[in-house]
Amino acid sequence: MLTCIIRYQIDPSKKAQFEEYARNWGQAIPRCGADLIGYYAPHEGSSTLAYGIYNIASLADYEAYRARLAADPLGRKNYEFAQREKFLLREDRTWLKLASAKQGGSL
Repeated sequence: MLTCIIRYQIDPSKKAQFEEYARNWGQAIPRCGADLIGYYAPHEGSSTLAYGIYNIASLADYEAYRARLAADPLGRKNYEFAQREKFLLREDRTWLKLASAKQGGSL
């Protein structure tokens, strides 16, 4: 299992647009085959950093997932929305694998 962490730099005056974008991915990403952990918008501290986090089985599965996401009507609409509204200034992906045992219990 791999975890993809997407680090976004967003226009702080367009936080509402990023939040709409995040809600749309909240529907499209699971439908297209990834295990969405969540999208996170700025709240305190930096007003320009946001994150999207999801799990996927392998990089090969990621390629198939990306093709499904690009063909998904809401996925296409969301890509177009981001390009039109220009709230994403930068986007970086980091791939991680779990190195410890999964932790159980509640906080």
